[in-house]
Amino acid sequence: MQSPKNRLFMTHNKPKPTNLTNGYVPASGLVGFTNNARGKLLRQGTTRLNAAGTGYRIGARTEGVLINNRYVVEELRKVVPDGVEMSEIALLRFALAHPDDEEAAESALRSAIKWRQTRGKIIVESARDAVEKATANGGWDNEYVRDAAPHANVINQFITPKAVITTSTEDGDLVYVIRASQINDREMMDKVTVEQVCDFFLYAKEVHNIIANKRSADTGRMCSVIFANDISGVRKAPDSRFSKALTSSSDQYESLYPSLAGPTMILNLPLILQAFVGLLKPLFPKSVQERLVFKRAPVLASLKELTPLGTDPTIKRDFVREVKGLLP
Repeated sequence: MQSPKNRLFMTHNKPKPTNLTNGYVPASGLVGFTNNARGKLLRQGTTRLNAAGTGYRIGARTEGVLINNRYVVEELRKVVPDGVEMSEIALLRFALAHPDDEEAAESALRSAIKWRQTRGKIIVESARDAVEKATANGGWDNEYVRDAAPHANVINQFITPKAVITTSTEDGDLVYVIRASQINDREMMDKVTVEQVCDFFLYAKEVHNIIANKRSADTGRMCSVIFANDISGVRKAPDSRFSKALTSSSDQYESLYPSLAGPTMILNLPLILQAFVGLLKPLFPKSVQERLVFKRAPVLASLKELTPLGTDPTIKRDFVREVKGLLP
């Protein structure tokens, strides 16, 4: 019988939960949630929160969502040109993003495919090859993914697992954590361009996309990406160039990876700013406003850096349970 590690990303006749071993992804730090000593698999509980913009409830069964959108998915399949890889789950996400509007779904898909064939071709191919190498031995060797990131030789010096990391909830969703206070954005932006940083983040999102779609197919549970922006330690406004890069990648995220993002959590906002939450929401894109959650996260706030989320199983467990508990 195969161990949980060896089941990573393998396709089964019957969908089973997959796990990732510890590792770090550029701008995301992908960390798996492994089985416990008794070999229990990822729990299949359903969080009672609609991932606004995804078109499905977090924890929804993949088969059921596909059945409800089968016609549009099959029509979208006809749009995909030869030589372009788009999984059934990827097509499903476009269908979900444009309910009852097949033409809009097709238009969005064509635009995304054009990007994947032109401007984003290198990003897409690099992410695909890196994930294949990272999982080749049945585990997760993150160095392949980290080293293949655009402009990694410079950006990896600043965006490290201390500041940016991704982990998995016990249900299988990805949690993308960023602590901006531990990124020397000004020094970084003096060495790279806005476009280069944007490409770096899009690469990380492509890696997320590959994993989430694969996990959705293999586990039979739709996988979403929950964003956790930790404001702990922030004492000044971010460098305007870094903010521009983040905004650009965020804007493209909605069009390139529809129905993938779950809630966006703003965590550990300073007390002086908590009274102005109503004024802060309009600063986010409308699509993000629908998913915004402002909360305190004591477990996360207690960490001097984010690295323990990938190295300490107890801290990781406490954090992802904290995240689940903070969801409305």
